[in-house]
Amino acid sequence: MTQVKSGDTVRIHYTGTLNDGSTFDSSEGRDPLEFTVGSGDIIPGLDVAIPGMEVGEKKTVNIACDQAYGQANPEMTQAVPRETIPADIPLEVGIMLQMQTPQGQVVPVSVVEISETEVTLDANHPLAGQDLTFDIELVAIA
Repeated sequence: MTQVKSGDTVRIHYTGTLNDGSTFDSSEGRDPLEFTVGSGDIIPGLDVAIPGMEVGEKKTVNIACDQAYGQANPEMTQAVPRETIPADIPLEVGIMLQMQTPQGQVVPVSVVEISETEVTLDANHPLAGQDLTFDIELVAIA
C-alpha cells in the first residue's frame, strides 16, 4: 500500500480532545479535512504524525502545546478601560470579540475578566498552552 509522504495532499477524519477528555473539534458529520502534508496548513505535531500512514489506518496522537498552538503568551492579555468597549456589546467572561490593530488587522480576543473599571482581553489562541490528543483516520491520499 502507498504510504503518505511530505508534499502529498491527504484527507483525514479526526477528533481532537483536551487532557480532561472534552472534545474541542471533530470532523464527525463533515467532510474530511484536506491539506498538504508538510505545508504548515495544520499544527506541527499533527503534520509530522501523518507521513508513513496508509489509507484506512487509524492512530491516536498526543501533541504537546509547543507543537500545537504554543504556550500562552502573557503579553497577549491586556486590560482595557471598560468605557472603551461600546455599550451595545454584551460583556461576559468567555465571550469572543474582535479588536482592530492600528494597522487595521482584525484580531479575535476573548473576555477573561471583568471588573467595574476594566475588561481583560486575551488574544492568545483559545487552545494555547493546552496539550492535545487527536484520533485520526487517513481517508485518502489525493
